[in-house]
Amino acid sequence: MDIRIGITQAPREIAVEVEDNAKAREALKKSVDAALKGETTTLWITDKKGKDIAIPSAKIAYVEIGSTDAERRIGFGD
Repeated sequence: MDIRIGITQAPREIAVEVEDNAKAREALKKSVDAALKGETTTLWITDKKGKDIAIPSAKIAYVEIGSTDAERRIGFGD
């Protein structure tokens, strides 16, 4: 699944690809929710290659969780 995280005062977002299954999706949502509520100071995400990524909770502007299987359109076609 693809995750895109907007960071305050940063021109680019962070894009991470992680394992895509229901259990991983729910665990990620709980981690993001805890970070946005201020229950933790750092959001940790592990990507498909095993790299750990740390994002300061106070700097998160938005989190977009999507599927890697989603159709990606390029151009002007229907």
